[in-house]
Amino acid sequence: MPLTFNIRHLDHHGLRLVGELPTSELDLERIDAMILAGERLKHDIEVERHDRAFLVRGSLELLLRCECVRCLRPFEKLLKLSDWTCLLPMEGDEKVLIVNDCVDLTPYVREDIVLAFPQHPLCEVGCSGFLIGARQPSDKNSPSGGSTKRVTAAWSELDKLKL
Repeated sequence: MPLTFNIRHLDHHGLRLVGELPTSELDLERIDAMILAGERLKHDIEVERHDRAFLVRGSLELLLRCECVRCLRPFEKLLKLSDWTCLLPMEGDEKVLIVNDCVDLTPYVREDIVLAFPQHPLCEVGCSGFLIGARQPSDKNSPSGGSTKRVTAAWSELDKLKL
């Protein structure tokens, strides 16, 4: 069921919409291979009528299940738009579609959620990517018989090239 409001309920006062919207309504499955949207989008929004437009503002929250683009570890990130605002004009080229006195907010919510997706999801800010373990010969008296050398960047050998 899409996120809608009836314009007749706005005649004398604003309208508050609080609840959850299934993310299947937002069609977010094919947006990014590294990001999977949670099951529900939480919303707490207020709708007001201003002259020839509707002002919609409030907060949106969605849990994202991501895969780090550097190390491929799965992690979760809470996408929170705490000051979400949308102005929907009732006239002109950009006018909002009103069907049976109802306005569907779902496309506007979807657009702003997609724009807020992380472009390159990282599990942590300083993620250095894959760590490659290679056994290197070391002191013969060492109990382990070798040490593990950690290469912090997959591109480190390419950085040595002089072009």
